[in-house]
Amino acid sequence: MEFKAQSIADFLGGTVEGDTNATVTDVAKIEEGRPGTLAFLSNPKYNKYIYETEATIVIVNQDFEPEAEVKPTLIRVQDAYKAFASLLELYQQAKGNKTGIENPSFIDASAKVGNDVYIGAFAYIGKNVRIGNNVKIYPQVYIGDNSIVGDDSILFAGVKIYEDTRIGEACIIHAGAVIGSDGFGFAPDAGKWVKIPQIGRVIIGDDVEIGASTTVDRGALDDTLIGDGCKIDNQIQIGHNCVIGKHCVIAACAAIAGSVTLQDNVIVGGAAMIAGHVTIASGAVISGGSLVMKNITKPGQYTSVFPLEEHSHWLHNAAQIRHLAKLAERVSELEKTLKNINIKD
Repeated sequence: MEFKAQSIADFLGGTVEGDTNATVTDVAKIEEGRPGTLAFLSNPKYNKYIYETEATIVIVNQDFEPEAEVKPTLIRVQDAYKAFASLLELYQQAKGNKTGIENPSFIDASAKVGNDVYIGAFAYIGKNVRIGNNVKIYPQVYIGDNSIVGDDSILFAGVKIYEDTRIGEACIIHAGAVIGSDGFGFAPDAGKWVKIPQIGRVIIGDDVEIGASTTVDRGALDDTLIGDGCKIDNQIQIGHNCVIGKHCVIAACAAIAGSVTLQDNVIVGGAAMIAGHVTIASGAVISGGSLVMKNITKPGQYTSVFPLEEHSHWLHNAAQIRHLAKLAERVSELEKTLKNINIKD
């Protein structure tokens, strides 16, 4: 698609400095700009590139003052970074604005499909499914019986939605994610493990994004809940009966065991692990790689990562940690001895 400088400026509420008819068809980093591309400059560390770039249009802050001749057409805005992000969102929407139903695909006769939807080839939509307006369902998506997908949501290729799942409006679920699979529920029985049926659901709020190959398990009895505005990265495990509050952020490869509660605005770093039945207070930040074994009752940053060092040093320190209990006992005995000496004196 083609965009002219004046049209871009009008959309952003900015002003054009240069050729109002300058046209772009793609975007690029300012240091990699080429003719026909749109770039932006917000960090002063990159100022030098604006005098070298081949980009046709560059978005800059209102207060940018060039120190030499600038070849590209400039669009001045209040915040170049936010403006460029808005344009990328618009560009993505335009690029992915597919509609229609491709064949072969299967839509059960009892399913209800909204207006202006896209359903890709080899998609499967089960009994009594409800698909909202402007929903995009890419090829090879499976949506199980009695599930709901809200307006303006996007399910990318290969997403699997098990039965009875509820997905809110304006959600994005990336390729290969599995929503509503059985929780890990087994009971010991004479040396064997007996499966406990998982009959709860997964209910996802509005404006939630779930990354590629992430798994969200259905509840055993109660539902697994994910609140509005959550952003969940790739390759994450969320166990059964978890309750994820509003606007939480969970980075890649985190593992959250069953029946965990994250209150609103919790941030979980990459590869963090949270043990089952733990509650984490609103506003808490869990550092990447940390292991959380008990409740966190107040906001703040929490870290349990053992610092990286040479392996031989790590082995030495780990050995010392194993003796901390004995060392604490010796210190306590020494304190008692010193106290007795002071009393006698």
